[in-house]
Amino acid sequence: MNAHDPSILHHTPDGDAGAGFRSAMRHLASGVSVITTGEGDARTGLTATSVSSLSMEPPSLVVCINRASSTLRAMRETNVFGVNFLAAGHRDVADRFAGRGNLTGAARFQGSEWITLVTGAPLLVDALAAIDCTIDTAMEWGTHAVVIGRVEAVHQPGGAQALVHWRRAYQDLR
Repeated sequence: MNAHDPSILHHTPDGDAGAGFRSAMRHLASGVSVITTGEGDARTGLTATSVSSLSMEPPSLVVCINRASSTLRAMRETNVFGVNFLAAGHRDVADRFAGRGNLTGAARFQGSEWITLVTGAPLLVDALAAIDCTIDTAMEWGTHAVVIGRVEAVHQPGGAQALVHWRRAYQDLR
């Protein structure tokens, strides 16, 4: 191994490690989810790839959300959220909730069918799976909040291929 190899990342005080880390993370394929909360005109949500299972007992998961996000503020107010795993045919949903098209709040929900289960968080009817959660714990780490959700209910129509994000673009999992 050569210490002068440009593929080797070195931590430097000027921030190069952060840029290298961001570039490296683009190689990690991630499932695409929409995180939702609120009711009626107060509904809001965002597209996320930082979602992971945490525990089977009690059933719980982790979502990581930018601390400046209006969705995070709404989640903290309602203490509930939904995680909607997107199928390959949901690129338009992913784009809307990522802010493409300049839609915000409840306008992002138009064009799709939504239900509620236990908590009242909006869940996408035709998601691969939709998980209804209450917030158990939220902690701040750097630019993001790590939110642990306790699973209250699951809606699982399944049947389609997953939408993934890899190298800065949506891909169909085949």
